[in-house]
Amino acid sequence: MGQRCQSCGMPLNKDPKGGGSENDGSLSTTYCSICYEDGAFRHPGVSVEEFQAHCVDALAEKGMPRIMAWAFTRGIPKLDRWA
Repeated sequence: MGQRCQSCGMPLNKDPKGGGSENDGSLSTTYCSICYEDGAFRHPGVSVEEFQAHCVDALAEKGMPRIMAWAFTRGIPKLDRWA
């Protein structure tokens, strides 16, 4: 299945940039580019519930049915960022 972003759960091989970026510009092998940039989270200070809702909304805006978006995001609380 491959490695997944430890913030949102997206497979890193689906990330158009191949992963987020660290402070030194290197590629993150832990977080995707949507969640993590320049060594920091792009959505700081949010609760896991707020982040899940944001992800469901973002997937729905891209045309995914909300029930499927919810199913894809229900594992977020178990990821390293949130655990």
